[in-house]
Amino acid sequence: MRYLLRRLLTSALVVLGVVTITFAVSRVVPSDPAALYAGPRARPAQVEQVRQDLNLNDPLVVQYATYLRDLGGGDLGVSFATRRPIASDLGDFLPATLELALTATLLSMVVGIPLGVLAAARRGRPRDAVLRLGAVTSVSVPVFWSALLLQLLFASKLGWLPLSGRTSSSVDFDQPTGFFLIDAALSGSLTNLWDVVRHLVLPVLVMAAYPLGLTIRLIRGSMLEVLSEPYIEAARVAQIPERTILYRLALKNALAPALTILGLTFAYSVSSAFLVEAVFNWPGLGKYLTEAIVRVDFPVITAATLVITVIYVMVNLALDLLHARLDPRVRLDR
Repeated sequence: MRYLLRRLLTSALVVLGVVTITFAVSRVVPSDPAALYAGPRARPAQVEQVRQDLNLNDPLVVQYATYLRDLGGGDLGVSFATRRPIASDLGDFLPATLELALTATLLSMVVGIPLGVLAAARRGRPRDAVLRLGAVTSVSVPVFWSALLLQLLFASKLGWLPLSGRTSSSVDFDQPTGFFLIDAALSGSLTNLWDVVRHLVLPVLVMAAYPLGLTIRLIRGSMLEVLSEPYIEAARVAQIPERTILYRLALKNALAPALTILGLTFAYSVSSAFLVEAVFNWPGLGKYLTEAIVRVDFPVITAATLVITVIYVMVNLALDLLHARLDPRVRLDR
């Protein structure tokens, strides 16, 4: 419980620090938030009225306290461009990015962990060399290049998969969760579900390339360390089957040191999704944030930064707790 409380306190301090930094940046940038909100054709009297409505004439300390109070109530502000509550916009765009990142991360784990174990078990052999080469390639290839290449091959040339978007224009179903895989399954139509899956394939493959290569390399390195331990040699002397040694004795201990980095690839995918979403016209957080940057929509930029930070912190907290569960020594060392 003490370890949990310490980690919760640290996470809260990180979020508070990011909130403070984003608030300070939004106030020191060389621009007038009231003028941006009022629009380029607003008269000085209208700009002054907006400044009063947004409480921009108050001292910075009062503005900061109001900002914290609003965040505590779930109010992320209003977009300058859409004039809509940012929380409502994020409710529309964030599920699309999370669905993409979760699917890509799951794919990289399901495929990468067995391949990393296989590479370690075949160390120095041709299969190990091929897997290491594939891992380095998947980490090194630029996202936009692989996305365009897959679009050219599977969408334009072969016509097997759609070029962009989350669904076809002819498909229509209720979207209570915003996660189209879940919503399409709840609709009870295999046609809807298949259409969603087909639209997911290409962006998921592109987004999963980096975490897949990273997973293979991390698991391989961790497995090599564990396989050199005396208890593994003792298990082999006792003629325990090699598959049992690899997947039941070694993998559990190999997962612990790699767990933090592997889990953070999910948070990295959320924050770096803008390239994939731009190429595939995916209506997610990355596209929403990119448009806000182009329009200098500061409330959206700061709110999106805060949301991404919270995702990082929550993922990191969950990984620390899981790591402590797998390795009780962590709770004693921190």
